[in-house]
Amino acid sequence: MRRIGKSLSTFSRKSIPDAFVFALLLTILVYGFGILFTDHGPFQLIQDWYGGFWNLLTFSMQMVLILVTGYALASAPVVERLMTWLACIPRNGPQGVALVGLVAGLLGCLNWGLSLIAGALLARKVAISAQARGIKLHYPLAAAAGYLGQLIWHGGLSGSAPLLMNTQGHFLEASIGIVPLSETIFRPFNLIVSLGILTITPLVLMSMHPGEEDVEEMDQYESVRAKALDSDRTEPKNRFGNNRILVGIVCIASLFFLANFFWQHGLASLDLNIINFTLLTLGLLLHGTPARYTKAVEGGARAASGVILQFPFYAGIMGIMTSSGLASVIAHWFVTISTPLSYPFWTLLSAGLINLMVPSGGGQWAIQGPIVVEATQVLGVDVGRSIMAVSFGDELTNMIQPFWVLPLLGITRLRAGDVLGYTAVTMMVAFLIMTLGITFLP
Repeated sequence: MRRIGKSLSTFSRKSIPDAFVFALLLTILVYGFGILFTDHGPFQLIQDWYGGFWNLLTFSMQMVLILVTGYALASAPVVERLMTWLACIPRNGPQGVALVGLVAGLLGCLNWGLSLIAGALLARKVAISAQARGIKLHYPLAAAAGYLGQLIWHGGLSGSAPLLMNTQGHFLEASIGIVPLSETIFRPFNLIVSLGILTITPLVLMSMHPGEEDVEEMDQYESVRAKALDSDRTEPKNRFGNNRILVGIVCIASLFFLANFFWQHGLASLDLNIINFTLLTLGLLLHGTPARYTKAVEGGARAASGVILQFPFYAGIMGIMTSSGLASVIAHWFVTISTPLSYPFWTLLSAGLINLMVPSGGGQWAIQGPIVVEATQVLGVDVGRSIMAVSFGDELTNMIQPFWVLPLLGITRLRAGDVLGYTAVTMMVAFLIMTLGITFLP
């Protein structure tokens, strides 16, 4: 496993371009596919591209906020102490990688956004702790472990397609009605697959940890962390900035709102806006003053540049895929070669391919969902299994798609090529687990 990990890591570093270059290359590739396989001409495809270019602005801002507020929350003294305690548990590098992977995976079962940020921050913290204790920890591998939540999230409590199909008034209700979570997320095959990924993939990453002579520690990628925040309260200009009453008033109101929200809707109703609001409230509460929180947010904002630059280009790619019908063409290809037994497998495979170009769980289901429902009716396939087949494919190729890894790269200060070689191995292992589960388990 060490040799496999080292080989793929070396290949990805040499072959995978920076994330922004990847986005540009993918744009050109999808444009070419659109010309070859759809009836839209060259200029119409450009219009499709621009038509989608700004469709992710709201989502982009949500991602920036979750990155910035999560970063700020993690630097609060209480959270720092908790993460420091966790980071001190591993006694060697492989154990550190396994711990990060397990925590990221568990959080991914709860909520993908929380896992994405917490996994990256924990990877940093474990690396810092290991270096301080003289433990050799391979930092790129720890960062890859922090990304594992994106390999399991769509089968968890924040899975876009299963939750949408369980919602009154969803766009396919006239065709299939409401599909309860007992038919998707809580099916035995999904629970077994999720448990398999959660237990096996951290061990796979752990087994790829190089020997001490090949370890690349954190200080090879970044300079020493900034000094502690200045909390001087004596100067008049800092009186308001260091005023806890202002923060207290805002936090009391925010906590009342959150308590009422969770009382009425429960954890299953978590969305990005609620996560961001929760992180913002907890960050303010734990930092205690506006000045300290502002300084903490400034650190997180520096990590958000990749999201700001690249998300519009992925929105443009999605515009080509949806407006030209290219995504439907790809999905229909796989339907035509399917049988009732093989259909879930081919759906998983097609969803994985489409996810490379439409890296959004909800957006992908909007495109592929109608085709899946039509095929289930023609072939007589279980609709819940088909929904989860799309969910599996969507999360599977996250491991080689830089879109979702951008926040992690911003926090860990690594390049896509440093991480994706290792996550590609977890993708192959998960592909085997998912294929057996979606095809043969009840």
